[in-house]
Amino acid sequence: MRLLLDIFSQTLRTLWAHKMRSFLTMFGIAWGVGSLLLLVGLGEGFRSGQHKNLEQFGKNIIFTFGGRVPAVEGSFRASRPFRLTFDDYLAIRSEVKLIQNLAPVLARDDIRAVSDYTSTNGQVSGITANYNLVRNIPLKYGRWLNEEDDAQRRRVCVLGIEMVKNLFPGRPAVGNTILLNGSRFQVVGTLAKIGNEDNNATNVRIFVPVNTMRELFPLKSEAEPDAISFINYQPIQRNLHTQATEAVHKVIARRHGFDYRAPDAIDEWDTIENEKTVGKIFDAMDWFLGGVGLVTLALGAIGIINIMLVSVTERTREIGLRKAMGATNRNILVQFFLEGAFLTVFSGLIGMGFSAGLMGLLGGVSLGPGFDPPKLIPASAAAAIGFLSLAGVIAGVYPASKAARMAPVEALRQE
Repeated sequence: MRLLLDIFSQTLRTLWAHKMRSFLTMFGIAWGVGSLLLLVGLGEGFRSGQHKNLEQFGKNIIFTFGGRVPAVEGSFRASRPFRLTFDDYLAIRSEVKLIQNLAPVLARDDIRAVSDYTSTNGQVSGITANYNLVRNIPLKYGRWLNEEDDAQRRRVCVLGIEMVKNLFPGRPAVGNTILLNGSRFQVVGTLAKIGNEDNNATNVRIFVPVNTMRELFPLKSEAEPDAISFINYQPIQRNLHTQATEAVHKVIARRHGFDYRAPDAIDEWDTIENEKTVGKIFDAMDWFLGGVGLVTLALGAIGIINIMLVSVTERTREIGLRKAMGATNRNILVQFFLEGAFLTVFSGLIGMGFSAGLMGLLGGVSLGPGFDPPKLIPASAAAAIGFLSLAGVIAGVYPASKAARMAPVEALRQE
């Protein structure tokens, strides 16, 4: 302990003797470490925010829309558009075994909703009872639509939170009725808020049974009179989403007369693939930031080596005197090595403390949709400590070995 205190006090004296040079060197290491951890924390916050955004829709969902059938293979110049139909949904449900939940959606934006208090426009979506198994549908009051509602074509509906505010301002909605293009529907349930009201369309939707929607408000399509807007489905396992997608494509291609391998024939959004792509981007960013951090630490280590070499030169007579009084090469080596390591680690800890404090302050600040507050990543902090230790070893070994090799007589002769 006494040796460590002596080394600590000697290190402080050396730093004070070269205040500006020491400050700049320590600042470089602290800035590099702090910036690295802060950028990684911001990146992880964005990654987490994007993951939560996708989970607002639901987990492991694939959206399949219609598309364009190429008249000539590989060319879309003379292609014909097609819509998915309710029969497509039934065929996929019966034939594809790699899907655990499948839900069709028939949506229209041109239906007028009228209550006893006001009127508004919103998206009316016809869905099956299992829609809430595929998508994130947090029920607040009442109940969700069931299979009997669909089978009996009941005129019942569930309102998103913004539709409740628009149609029943300050009043209960469940149990009341609304008119959809003149047809009376009973409100059987309302939803809780999903995400932010202005960036999640579910909040402004009205949900009705899909068979009721097909009867009263079918899509206006001459080519496919029983058309639907799209289908959502989940693979039975996340890692089987590619096989599940291919199986769905085969059914759709067979029914609409084209090769399922035709690229871009089917419009689709695979949230699993999207999440993987975002993950790869941030993995690459983490590697890039890690490389920048390593370069910064290497430059800082060079600065530490410079300071320690100056210290060795200025303390030549001290080294000679100590060795003449019996200090071994190991004693000298340990002293200068610990000084270099201490300087490096101390600078790094300042940077880590700064970044942790700044991320703590940002923890209570909203960075907007898709961004979670940054947080100190334990793995990044552990890697930074490891790199700092390595840099400290490098920065301390060479000056310490040079000091230890000095001959006492030659050291004492120098002024």
